[in-house]
Amino acid sequence: MSGDANYPFSRTPVTVPFVETRYRRIRTPLPVPESLPLLETLERYEPRSMALDQLPVVWDRAEGYQVYDPYGNCWIDFSSGIFVANIGHGHPEVQNAIAEVVSKPLLHNYYFPSEIRAKFVEKLIQLMPKSLDTAFLLTTGSESTECAIKLARMHGLKIHPGKLGIVSLTLGFHGKTLGAQTASGRPAAKWWIGALDPNFHQIPVPFCMRCPWGRARYEHCGAECFVQGLKQLEAQGVDLNTIAAFLIEPYQGWSAAFMPDDFVQAMREWATAHQALLIFDEVQSGFGRTGRLFAYEHYGVEADLVCCGKGISSGLPLSAVIGRRDLLDVDPSLNSTHGGNPVCCAAALATLRVLERENLTAHAAELGRTLEPHLQAIADRHADYVHTVQGRGLVWAIHIINPQTGELDSRLSDLITERAMHKGVMLVRTGVGTVKLGPPLCIPEAAALEGVQAISEAIAEVVREAAGRSI
Repeated sequence: MSGDANYPFSRTPVTVPFVETRYRRIRTPLPVPESLPLLETLERYEPRSMALDQLPVVWDRAEGYQVYDPYGNCWIDFSSGIFVANIGHGHPEVQNAIAEVVSKPLLHNYYFPSEIRAKFVEKLIQLMPKSLDTAFLLTTGSESTECAIKLARMHGLKIHPGKLGIVSLTLGFHGKTLGAQTASGRPAAKWWIGALDPNFHQIPVPFCMRCPWGRARYEHCGAECFVQGLKQLEAQGVDLNTIAAFLIEPYQGWSAAFMPDDFVQAMREWATAHQALLIFDEVQSGFGRTGRLFAYEHYGVEADLVCCGKGISSGLPLSAVIGRRDLLDVDPSLNSTHGGNPVCCAAALATLRVLERENLTAHAAELGRTLEPHLQAIADRHADYVHTVQGRGLVWAIHIINPQTGELDSRLSDLITERAMHKGVMLVRTGVGTVKLGPPLCIPEAAALEGVQAISEAIAEVVREAAGRSI
């Protein structure tokens, strides 16, 4: 990867073109001069990662698919608050559900029973396949993947001692706590761990545009890719009988790259044959984001455990591990101080009801098909700088490369993200060389197309400037 992943978004206000459309409004220099004291306060008292990592826009309110600052500007949100606001920001039904619980008042009840928790878990399980009949509630995505790792190892140890192996994919991301980051597939992010648990393994992610085995795509390429990954583990000295579970994202997070169907199907078949579990990390991809309720459904396989969060509750801290009862009823200490918090459960129940009633999953699928040719046209126009476009439903990534090296260029993608902000479109910095698109599922087609057009203009301007510098 080329470029500087820590490119500093400018804190010097610049005059940008005036924007006034039905969906966007930019009236001030950016960043807004009046916002600088607030930004400086955050920088003074928070880590750089919190204060400087994302765009210097002060969020004052967010409604539906739009974000407003206190200074008269409005952005089309293509971040969903990092895939949290699936049904839209500040949905009235969610607000009302929260207000009703708070007005009782009931802010916390440990894991003593509550009516709202019972209603939520019942609704959640009703949406799942019949085999996934039990849900354990937590607060963060990392907690859900940590819990799934624990459950998988407990399952493995019941089969035979030493069956502790967790296999994930290179480039995968499963959270920032110890176990979750150990399972993640970016070695550079693990330096702080020191001695890594030898029972965590990675096999290559099947990114067919850059095959890890240097081959051309063919009919059974995905299944062969999985087999080659296992052979690689064996060559490294791993006893495959010690594999307790596979933990994978249905699409590779920042790249929005889905895997070949036969790769996942081969993994499912192998796991079943060897008494291993298949765990899907749906924290980012769940609840309609990809045009299916859960992204793993695209592959036509069954899950043993599903980790979810983010879009489950429209912004309140709640996550879940969903699976078979025989996998979850194994540990009497499986409880959590804030898991099943009544306010969070109220928000989550309302979220699921809105998602279902407003047919947002189907809308995401249809709108994804509409956006795809427009995104591909961007790639075609800038073939020297755009390697590929990947995604489904309402999650897409435009892969930006350095034309001299062919490597993903994080600095260039950050410049595009910043320029899109100037044009009234809110994106999230990925830091890996992709421009990530993930608007709320409620976004109308016209707003989504306008956002894509603004991003197209941002790319054209930034690559033109980059080309001029290289001459």
